[in-house]
Amino acid sequence: MTRRRQKPPRRIQIPIQELNAIVERTRDGALPEAEQATLKAAVDTLARVTAELESTQTTLARVQRIVFGSPSERTAAVLGEEKTGERPPEDAPTSPPAAAGETDPGGAATGTADTDPRREKKKRPGHGRNGADDYPRAPRIAVAHASLKHGDPCPESGCEGRLYGQRREPALLVRVTGVAPLAAQVYELERLRCGLCGTVFTAEPPAGVGETKYDETAAAMIALLKYGCGLPFHRIQRLEKALAIPLPAATQWEVVQQAAARLTPAFAELAEQAAEGSVLYNDDTTMRILHFTQEARTEALPPGARADRTGVFTSGLVAETAHGPIALFKTGPCHAGEHLAEVLDRREAPDPPIQMSDGLSRNKPGDHPTLAASCLPHARRKYVDVANAFPDEVAFVLKTLREVFRTDQQARQKGLSPPDRLLLHQQESAPRMKALEDWMARQFAEHLVEPHSGLGQAISYMQNHWQKLTLFLRVPGAPIDNNVCERILKKAILHRKNALFYRTLNGARVGDLFMSLIHTAELHQIEPFDYLVTLQRHVATVALDPSSWMPWNYTEALARAEAAAANEAEAPPD
Repeated sequence: MTRRRQKPPRRIQIPIQELNAIVERTRDGALPEAEQATLKAAVDTLARVTAELESTQTTLARVQRIVFGSPSERTAAVLGEEKTGERPPEDAPTSPPAAAGETDPGGAATGTADTDPRREKKKRPGHGRNGADDYPRAPRIAVAHASLKHGDPCPESGCEGRLYGQRREPALLVRVTGVAPLAAQVYELERLRCGLCGTVFTAEPPAGVGETKYDETAAAMIALLKYGCGLPFHRIQRLEKALAIPLPAATQWEVVQQAAARLTPAFAELAEQAAEGSVLYNDDTTMRILHFTQEARTEALPPGARADRTGVFTSGLVAETAHGPIALFKTGPCHAGEHLAEVLDRREAPDPPIQMSDGLSRNKPGDHPTLAASCLPHARRKYVDVANAFPDEVAFVLKTLREVFRTDQQARQKGLSPPDRLLLHQQESAPRMKALEDWMARQFAEHLVEPHSGLGQAISYMQNHWQKLTLFLRVPGAPIDNNVCERILKKAILHRKNALFYRTLNGARVGDLFMSLIHTAELHQIEPFDYLVTLQRHVATVALDPSSWMPWNYTEALARAEAAAANEAEAPPD
């Protein structure tokens, strides 16, 4: 039997304009909004990849970066300085690239950095073994010497001295053991039965052990594993089963749902205080809700939104307040700007806050006035994508922005106040940004760059958002990036990666509550587990005054509550 050789598929040449026209016709209701946006993104990606494959200057690494993203966007990695050893000195002036073929007196293309042997690569801090002080909640167990004690004669032959305790700290030995995240104890309460009347007398359980099977620590641990570490309920179930502790996924959900109801006052207070923040960062990422009924969707839609909206997002918001940063999450059909508008509805401060986001219009908070700032790394990333095609031009832009980022890092390391940071940027970053602005204008004015090329589009994006990208040069406290918000969204992305979806809108709201409390505690370097346990054990007190039980001050409220309980216990009975 002979097999017929299958003919290769015939290639069809379709101009990108025709594909875009087909996509535009889907806006008339043929496809939902989310699916139409997905189709548009797929066509744009296809067009860009096709253009790159047909280009004579493309490389496999460039196509991989377009499709899968760059593994590193550091300037040294993009420009190849890590391989060649080229690193500019800290005080090296940045100059725009020369015309094609123009070289400097040394024979190198203008705009490249010279090697400075004085600069040494510093070792990253934080590497090494963890000492005993890194385990603050580990129990300290004193171990006495087996045969000697204070005051004994020295056992060394020929020595007539006496032994005395060392004044410095004892020798330390850290022992790490494996335990189950959730452990179980079985209390066997003795029961006695009267032989004559048949009455049964049962022993009282120890103090703190009640009828509830899962206590506050169990709820806090499940929530931390699920919403803080990204472990789905079924994986926690498998882990506990391997440790001979049955913990069904359905039971875990019931435990965290009940705990969420007790933590609602603290979560609401976080939103109230976030509304008064001086700087607000916001962004969103896609999410999925498995059983999202039309009734639930209509209820969750913000006012004025289209009823046929189909997208689901998790928006993240970070507020810089007088007490420190606050992280808020919200999952539903609303975008990041609509979530921010909902928070700003509670704002009482008269001055508009600074709002940092990327360039998407959906991040705007409606009619609420803000001092809008755009993320400088987002604009920089567009140059990174075309680094191979325009190496000299991109090198100038990246090196200019590198010095701006270094100046901002110096301000953070020195702990400068917002006015002092603004002054530092105006002295050091303003001339660099002015040179970059003039260089971009010259590229189009002198027809050095095609406007529709990759570099031309990167320049156009930066020019269109220039006022928002340079707000840090005019307003004290204005940030230059949205990194803090993108970092908190990694919690939602980790949940989406591992659990794939929320089952219902109510489940999404429970997840938002725990992620907000957990990550706000982490931003304040507070142990989320201890914070969640404390809130549950003082539900009534927290409900009366939730502002006193925030991550930055709950330890003081806990001390007052414990002192009041101790005084009440010591008070004589009436």
